[in-house]
Amino acid sequence: MFLVSVMAVLAVVTVVGILVDPRVLTGAPIWLKPFKFAVSFVLYGATLAWMLSLLPRRSRAVERAVVVIVAVAVVENAVIVGQVIRGQTSHFNDTTPLNTALFAAMGAAIMVLFFAHLVIGIVVLIQRIPDRVAATAVGWGLGLSLLGMLAAVPMALPMQDPGIEGIGGAHSVGVPDGGPGLPLVGWSTTGGDLRIGHFVGLHALQALPILAILLSRFATRLDERTRARLLVVAGVAYGVLTVLLTWQALREQPLLRPDAVTLAAVAALVVATATATGLVLARRRRPELALAA
Repeated sequence: MFLVSVMAVLAVVTVVGILVDPRVLTGAPIWLKPFKFAVSFVLYGATLAWMLSLLPRRSRAVERAVVVIVAVAVVENAVIVGQVIRGQTSHFNDTTPLNTALFAAMGAAIMVLFFAHLVIGIVVLIQRIPDRVAATAVGWGLGLSLLGMLAAVPMALPMQDPGIEGIGGAHSVGVPDGGPGLPLVGWSTTGGDLRIGHFVGLHALQALPILAILLSRFATRLDERTRARLLVVAGVAYGVLTVLLTWQALREQPLLRPDAVTLAAVAALVVATATATGLVLARRRRPELALAA
């Protein structure tokens, strides 16, 4: 939570930077990237702290993993802010040995965070959170956020080399980075964008617990097992959506301009999710039967 507080302060500082610093980098205000990263770590840290509060007993492995995550967050944001001050991009920047080393350090740090996050997920599964609905939401949220991290890997693969000297990767597919994009997030509106699947996958960490809270509050007539099963359906659908969005981006399609194949895949996902939800609800235990049992 100390990290969350620091990142919240950084978010305010970057907002001031956006307002007073006229510099633009890759088609966006130069302070926009550190703002997005600061807000992302606020959400990540706060959600993780809540999840860890649900563990039935203390875990030394988790405590060490959390220290690693905090350290990675500091490294990532320090590099990003430092590069903004220098007027340089932090990602895919191979223009000088220093810029190359900084980007490599960020990549290594994220891999460390990935494994620390994985350790936390394993401990959560081993310790078994008593609340079945919360346990399902936390488990799927942690797992799908790992999938979201993996969705960013293609950005730095050789296939994303734009052929521009000094640039070793790209967010966009089929078009250069920095072109027309959606407001705030900047996702390309003329080509594919790998940040979309990355974003959606990462925020499963918040989406699944929020769904669990909503089910517990507004679906009180459903027994615990049914709510947990609905979360499993939602988790599977969320994971498929993350993969689908990444697949769409790799095919050079803007999010808002899908082709017939993408629309058919989305329709199939909607039908499958609705069918699975209906089956779960059809098999639910009625309150009077659960009370009798």
